Amino acid sequence: MRVEVLTGAALDAALDDVARLRIAVFRDWPYLYDGDLAYERAYLQTYRDSPGAVLVGAFDGDRLVGAATGTPMEDHSDDFASAFAETGLDLSRIFYCAESVLLPGYRGRGVGHRFFDLREAHARALGRTCSAFCAVQRPADHPLRPADYAPLDPFWRKRGYEPLDGAPAHFRWKDIDQPTETDHSLQFWIKSLT
Repeated sequence: MRVEVLTGAALDAALDDVARLRIAVFRDWPYLYDGDLAYERAYLQTYRDSPGAVLVGAFDGDRLVGAATGTPMEDHSDDFASAFAETGLDLSRIFYCAESVLLPGYRGRGVGHRFFDLREAHARALGRTCSAFCAVQRPADHPLRPADYAPLDPFWRKRGYEPLDGAPAHFRWKDIDQPTETDHSLQFWIKSLT
C-alpha cells in the first residue's frame, strides 16, 4: 500500500474514484448516507478548483482504496461561517479536513494517521494555524447503530483534536432508511498546528 498527495492531473483523474469511495464508506454507520454520483462529482469540484485543496490517496497497487481531502476553511464559508460565528476564530487561519474514507479491509494499518499527517503538513505549508473537521452526531439508541460500533473519538484525541464548543454544524442528506433528506447535526473538532 502507498499513501500519497495527489495534485494536478493525478488529482483530477482520481475524483470519480473518490466519489465512489465516499458513497460506499459513508453508507455505513454513523453517516448512513444514501449518496449518488452526480452530487458527489459536483461536491468534489471544490478540490479541482481550489488552489489550496489537497487530496491524499491510499492505493493498493493502482486501485484507490482510501482518500482524505482538505481545503482552506474559506472554501466552505457558505456551509460553516455561521457555525464559527460565535467562536472568535478567524476562518482564514483554519484548514478544513473534509473527509477521510477508507475501505474496511484496509483499516488498522496506520492509513488514518498518514491521512492526517499529510493534510496537516499541507495546512502548515499554507500558513494555517488550526486544523478542523466535523463528525456526524447520532443518538446512542439509533436503531441502525451497530452493536460493535467503536467511536473514533480516542483516535482523534490521540491526534491532538478536541471538540469545539459553540460551533454546531448542520447538513442535510438522505439517510439509507429515509425517503427524503433530513437535517443532521455535526460536531466540529479542532487542533492547533503551531
